[in-house]
Amino acid sequence: MPIIQQLTTQLGTEKVLLGEAISKRYHHIWYMHIPLKAKAVIVPTSTEDVATTLQICYEHGQEVVVHGGLTNLVGSTQSTENQIIISTEKLNTIQEVDVNSRTMTVQAGVILEQIQQSAKANDLQFPLNFGAKGSAQIGGIIATNAGGLRVLKYGMTRQQILGLEVVLADGTVLSNLKKIIKDNSGYDLKQLFIGSEGTLGVVTRAVLRLNEMPKSRCSAWVGIDGYKNVVAFLKYMDRGLGGTLSAYELVWQDTFQTMTGETSTTKPPLPLDYQYYVLTESLGSDQSRDAATFQSLLESALEKGLIKDGVVADNSTDLRWFWQIREDVRVLSAIADHDHHFDISLPIPLIGQYVEDARAELQKIPEVKEIFNFGHVADGNIHFIIGKKNDSAELTKRINDIVYEKIAAVNGSVSAEHGIGLDKKAYLHHSRSKAEIELMKTIKRTLDTKNILNPGRIIDL
Repeated sequence: MPIIQQLTTQLGTEKVLLGEAISKRYHHIWYMHIPLKAKAVIVPTSTEDVATTLQICYEHGQEVVVHGGLTNLVGSTQSTENQIIISTEKLNTIQEVDVNSRTMTVQAGVILEQIQQSAKANDLQFPLNFGAKGSAQIGGIIATNAGGLRVLKYGMTRQQILGLEVVLADGTVLSNLKKIIKDNSGYDLKQLFIGSEGTLGVVTRAVLRLNEMPKSRCSAWVGIDGYKNVVAFLKYMDRGLGGTLSAYELVWQDTFQTMTGETSTTKPPLPLDYQYYVLTESLGSDQSRDAATFQSLLESALEKGLIKDGVVADNSTDLRWFWQIREDVRVLSAIADHDHHFDISLPIPLIGQYVEDARAELQKIPEVKEIFNFGHVADGNIHFIIGKKNDSAELTKRINDIVYEKIAAVNGSVSAEHGIGLDKKAYLHHSRSKAEIELMKTIKRTLDTKNILNPGRIIDL
């Protein structure tokens, strides 16, 4: 094939994988048993390699799918035999940690946990955190504008990016790796690519914003009855902690029971008879003082009837135990056959009733076996993991329609942090107006005139 010959000539045989080298790969870490389908896999080691690859693909009108850590949940890394994969796995260098600017410059293939560890080694913090931190690459994290466990305090990925380098569909390199926070010199072009799921350009490098490492960390699991008390306790803790509340994770009763049940490696820190369980966290500057304030607020909340019970993490072992319960959603996926994932956003006061109504409708479907709910309630993001008897398109659509059908009516979103990809494309209209979707298409056509970059993701042209 002329395009493969051209790529091999320009990049070298070691960077162009063919045949058996492709079939040994996979499109997602949950589907390692399914051989990857692709015409070729390109493994660049520099921005120049990515630019060369895209320039050649653009000339040939060759479709390209970008692979990072392969942890996405919306089908974005699926490919066909006629598409070429660009894998960022070898763009894996942390190029600089600037402790005075509090920034880190990284290539797209660096794994989140490595970024966290590098920041910590310099007494700094990269606050983005979620369960897939040991696999997810920063390029994919940026492309999906990932959220996670501390959005309440630090914001989404978008808020952590100061500079970005991106390669456009035709091989043009846009490089703006500034370390500054304030820059009002025209359009902030990097924002186009953050959350665009690789449809507008391929992220190759980024300048990340770091924070000073907190000196204290306090966490507690509490049991709550009544959703109105979930909201009241959130407001109470946020006000009482004076801006140090960093996480507020909500888990429904049956989900918590499974997360700490026989199939889990963790035991429950509280009795299992409360309607809701909240894992709350504060990050501050003085462990002794902050722990006393945290404890006092919990005791007061108990006296006021906002919570029914609570247990505080007394040491680092407890912290790991508490957070493992919340982060290890594989316990749920392992039970939920044909697991079906959702990550919707809703106005905080409406979450309790919305989930209750959706669960009631889902339970009427004989093929639905399990319904697990949890999420980052303080930022309005709630997850469903639904186990079902089969993976038929008809059943999938029926479930989707129930979860998504009232999103538009409450001004919510069908995707809080996972993105749209292939799987949610049919439901984008519940979150975006016709005019917004048409503008997305206009931007896509302008930056990718041949529609070669992650084609079919988010929108159809």
